[in-house]
Amino acid sequence: MKKEHILIIRFSALGDVVMAVPVVYSLAMTYPHVRITVLSRPFARVFFEDLAPNVNFMEADLKKEYRGVRGLNKLYRRLAAKNFTAVADLHNVLRSEYLRMRFNLSQYNVAHINKHRKARKMLIAKENKILQQLPTSFQNYADVFKKLGYPIKDMSFGSIFPPEGGNINLLPAIIGPKNNFEQWIGIAPFAAHNGKIYPTEKMLETIKMTKAEYPHARFFLFGRGQREDNTFPKWCEEVEDCVNVGAHLENMQQELILMSHLDVMVSMDSANMHMASITDTPVVSIWGATHPYAGFMGWKQDAANAIQEDLPCRPCSIYGNKPCARGDFACMTGIAPQRIFDRIKSVIDGKTTAAE
Repeated sequence: MKKEHILIIRFSALGDVVMAVPVVYSLAMTYPHVRITVLSRPFARVFFEDLAPNVNFMEADLKKEYRGVRGLNKLYRRLAAKNFTAVADLHNVLRSEYLRMRFNLSQYNVAHINKHRKARKMLIAKENKILQQLPTSFQNYADVFKKLGYPIKDMSFGSIFPPEGGNINLLPAIIGPKNNFEQWIGIAPFAAHNGKIYPTEKMLETIKMTKAEYPHARFFLFGRGQREDNTFPKWCEEVEDCVNVGAHLENMQQELILMSHLDVMVSMDSANMHMASITDTPVVSIWGATHPYAGFMGWKQDAANAIQEDLPCRPCSIYGNKPCARGDFACMTGIAPQRIFDRIKSVIDGKTTAAE
């Protein structure tokens, strides 16, 4: 009899891959006798490689080695040699559908994610919008394993690191150590789409308000790209104790370690929200075109820390990639920096009180 071995397929995007971490961990803890292999793009290795003793990671470069149908056939042959007993497609896109088809033809036990597309369309409809909480990505992932015969009994994941956080000694000297009198605050002000980005001048105002309240606070700016390169150096000139993370940290593992030592992360509806969440760091999240009701809130994050404007047009997009029908992004421009600062203060003061 074959040893039980589950293949999990989730290629992208970064935030969606990160959201699989608590579910895969919970699956591994519920079924310690079952081997689990996560198939994803190379960037995801850091999330799964040391997640649990029975979890392995397998990378697939879909742009080069496994490009096109010929590449997917090559990937399927490699996977078939692993003797999997079940296949969980957590992505449900053309590439994973093709692999799923090949496994189905070979009579594997296969299941795929239900993305609740009809309910999502009603959530973002211009007329007769149905504003209600949809199943979270975590629940959608768990349902796939239930279909395969592996219901998850306890979703008790806390962090990819021990309670004390990641090893801060692995970070450059400019980062640590952390003094008891300091507050470490992460700021991730950008996202893939404009509908999910808070105005930079308002974010800078928020940072300055926070610095005035907490003079010993240090701000760590997360994100890599042209917008970050144009913005972060200016912010670091205007605000004392401000660090451009991308200029000093070498990889995602180091970023996760730093996140685990933050008192709070301020993020858009973006991958940084999810990365901070799996390090057990509270996140003050800012939502514009998208909405937590779509099911993409960070793992175990407090809904009170999700800042958003109640507008009849919201949400207008599941992923934030649609143009603003109003043309003014009022869902973001209408959020006052004071509201964000108030939530930052609530988190920091709450942690201080708990420590006392």
